[in-house]
Amino acid sequence: MIDVKDCFTAPIGQFCLPGAFQQGWIEENPMLDTRIVLACALAAGVSAIALFILANLAERLGLVDRPNKRKLHQGNIPLVGGLSVFIGMLVAALWFDGFSYFVKMLLATSAVLALLGALDDRYDLSVRARLLVQTAAILTVIGTTGVYIHSVGHLFGHELALGWLGVPFTVVAVIGLLNAFNMMDGIDGLAGSLSLVTIGAILLYSNAAQMHGPTALMLLTGCALLPYLAANLGLVGRKIFLGDAGSMVLGYLFAWTLIDFSQASPRHISPIDVLWCVALPVLDTIAVMYRRLRQGKSPFKPDRGHIHHILMGAGLSSRRTLVCLIALAATLAFCGSVTRMLGTEVSLLAFGTLLGVYVVMVTRIWLRQESRRRGLVGPPAANDADITSSGRNPMLPSTSQSPLHGGVQAE
Repeated sequence: MIDVKDCFTAPIGQFCLPGAFQQGWIEENPMLDTRIVLACALAAGVSAIALFILANLAERLGLVDRPNKRKLHQGNIPLVGGLSVFIGMLVAALWFDGFSYFVKMLLATSAVLALLGALDDRYDLSVRARLLVQTAAILTVIGTTGVYIHSVGHLFGHELALGWLGVPFTVVAVIGLLNAFNMMDGIDGLAGSLSLVTIGAILLYSNAAQMHGPTALMLLTGCALLPYLAANLGLVGRKIFLGDAGSMVLGYLFAWTLIDFSQASPRHISPIDVLWCVALPVLDTIAVMYRRLRQGKSPFKPDRGHIHHILMGAGLSSRRTLVCLIALAATLAFCGSVTRMLGTEVSLLAFGTLLGVYVVMVTRIWLRQESRRRGLVGPPAANDADITSSGRNPMLPSTSQSPLHGGVQAE
């Protein structure tokens, strides 16, 4: 854990990578340092080449995103960004070598999920089929490595062990984070940029002293993301979308890396720190699912209720929305790094309070925006008892089709 005074007394570079500098990692392991740099360059290079090749094959493979009632983009956009990121990361990881059995199983099951995501992009698989394969991949990692969430941390003087509940809790946690990143892939650059913020938070929180295992895998993933982000934001070449193959694999890798770091002995990060590393995706997913369930809808049914939709509904452009959300995600990660210095209990209380405020605030703003879209005269009531022109509360279940089903922008 970083002492508060280190923020003011340590050299600039030392605070950025505290563990590496404090333990003399760079000076003591020059060859390993060179290899990780070369591996990162290889990840970015292979990812760029794969992006170019797959983009030209996308139409023939059927991996394109076509405009519809929920999607306003122009023309067919290749859905190969995630595949290129995974290929770049995988090739670099195989070259770097020296990974533990856990990381090798993580890569193997990630390949299965990348294929699942590509098939979903191509054939629009059912939620049940996706959940079945995702659960099988998670159980495979647990069964072959023994890594899972066996404790939620040391709180109030006690270690809160989960016992036999650890395995199902791990399945739910991984699937939850996996889908959280999938749901945040709604505007150009958002999922990829949030991934970079998450990687940075993981490296900062874990105080990583050695660039191997999940730490190295995070660095390789971050470098493999760069070519895709450049294309997705329109900085180079044609526009490319991440696709389910990308968002699914990224969430899966982050979930298992955080589990490994928080369950190791000794711990690299506390289980509460995990929440702060992925704060924005977790907060928004919980808020959206709460609202959908309260409306009597499937929590997996796409709509225009995510934070990026709300900001754009308030008049922000997609680029300004992206900047605001990345700044928010980075701020949340920083706030978590401050609260952890005050103790695990304080950090948990702070996150719980933030979650409650976020859910209430975002839900009310969405209600007001929906009321305006439905043509209400005047603002909704403060108690959210909003009545539409048809006399129905939009938060109550409905048997008729809601405008959400015909939203103009995908998640």
